[in-house]
Amino acid sequence: MEKFEKVVKGNIVLEDRVINGAVGVNNGKIEKIVMDSKTIDGEEVLDFTDKFVFPGIIDVHVHCYSNTEEGFIPTSSAAAAGGVTTFMDMPYDRPAPINNVEIFKEKVERLKEEAIVDIGLWATISKKDGTDQIKPLSEAGAMAFKMSTFETDEFRFPRIPDLEIMEAMEQLRELGIRAAFHAENDEIIYGLIEKYEEEGKVYPAAHMETRPPISETTAVLKLLEFAYFTKSPLHIVHVSHPRTIELIQLYKAQGVNVTLETCYPYLMLDVTALEKYGPKAKNNPPLRLPEEVQGLWEKLSAHHINLISSDHAPWPYQSKEIGNDNIFKATSGMPGLDVMVPLMFDSAVNTKKITPVEFAKLMSTHPAEVFSIPSKGKIKEGYDADFTVIDPTETFIVDETKFHSNAKLSPFDGYEGKGKVAQTIIRGEVVFDGEKIVVEPGFGNFVKGSAYKGEELVVTK
Repeated sequence: MEKFEKVVKGNIVLEDRVINGAVGVNNGKIEKIVMDSKTIDGEEVLDFTDKFVFPGIIDVHVHCYSNTEEGFIPTSSAAAAGGVTTFMDMPYDRPAPINNVEIFKEKVERLKEEAIVDIGLWATISKKDGTDQIKPLSEAGAMAFKMSTFETDEFRFPRIPDLEIMEAMEQLRELGIRAAFHAENDEIIYGLIEKYEEEGKVYPAAHMETRPPISETTAVLKLLEFAYFTKSPLHIVHVSHPRTIELIQLYKAQGVNVTLETCYPYLMLDVTALEKYGPKAKNNPPLRLPEEVQGLWEKLSAHHINLISSDHAPWPYQSKEIGNDNIFKATSGMPGLDVMVPLMFDSAVNTKKITPVEFAKLMSTHPAEVFSIPSKGKIKEGYDADFTVIDPTETFIVDETKFHSNAKLSPFDGYEGKGKVAQTIIRGEVVFDGEKIVVEPGFGNFVKGSAYKGEELVVTK
């Protein structure tokens, strides 16, 4: 009988099937996978009989620092408690975005001291003359670059001009790094918001009405053309409408290397939640009509969606409350790391919309593949021993007051379902035991992007 430092038993979710077996772990890595758990033993045995052992869930779309009250410790604690073993943090930090290598390296050092789970970092570029930082940021370890066709803030979250986008995409193609976009048409949106406010139409659903589907599809269509001509890998974040996916499929058929994500709220909520909960349910792009949500599920079943993310945006209550009388004044976004995994398991796997294997692909394997995250995303020999353990029979109830994130608000407050996160394991170590975080800040690693060059990096200003 072979012996390992640790053995994890349970319903092991592999790339193509689920086995009732065991995984042998040494030095934080998966060394053996067996059908018969009696054939291996460990100094420590974690027995998850009747529970699913998924590859560690990866969330590629997280905002730790868009709200200055958040940060790595609460966000990565929320991730661990929510079954997320690795996430990618967005670059739109306050007070300054991650658009140069000096501020990137400062963030890496903070990550190493504070992370509970493993974290990779996005980078971005400034509105003008920012493309000279793409190569040094990539070599410093940026996993991907996030840009926007919509201007939230001229400095922190700008709309990148078309020529800058093209230059950025050409550089990223050479580096093998993916260009990702918040794709909304701000001319349409700001024009409609101005019109609505002049007419006093500031009710919650006005947020959706001023961001119609065409405001997403026209922005995406432009980016697809840029990707076609630059041959750059492209990723569209938080897709909210099935028409967007249809356009993406057309360009994929023409050879464009394009991937997309949707977020759990777009699958689980529609515009009636915006009407019911007001600013709590405000995000960008907005929640859509019920039939459009059904269209997203159909695209998911057809395997036309690569991955699901949270777009975790932890705003304080005050920034939402200000929009109670005028939806346009409220901040956009909602927290998700504490709840995304059990919510998606309950709404997708328990309802048999997708299988456990498909769940693993959407939530772990595909995120790792799309963003070239090394040694993660699969339960496979040689990979990191990252596991998200879910008990399909145990009930969970969402309680926003108990979020590890500093944002204590959610339209899912009170939701009851089955599929509680039983344990979260990273590199063979339990970080969440089902009730509490059991590691200290600094346990999490910095996950480097594929163009990382290490200490030989030469900084060019």
